[in-house]
Amino acid sequence: MKKWIAAAKAELDIDLDVDVAELLDMTKVVAHEVARPAAPLTSFLVGYAAAQAGGGPEAVAEASRKVTALAERWAAERGDEPESS
Repeated sequence: MKKWIAAAKAELDIDLDVDVAELLDMTKVVAHEVARPAAPLTSFLVGYAAAQAGGGPEAVAEASRKVTALAERWAAERGDEPESS
């Protein structure tokens, strides 16, 4: 996966090192607590929010923490009710 991430960053002309484990944890929480298709879309939104906040690893981490907490609250509030698209 490291090679893929390096290739994608090069292709997109991105020079940014982020906490990959934290992002993967965020997508795992979203996939399990909200819906699987929400995980990649939420990753996009995290990146977009980080860019709006000035970019950088700190902005990515903050956006990731926010949506992880949201997904956990979301699951707690809806109980076992399945998510529909």
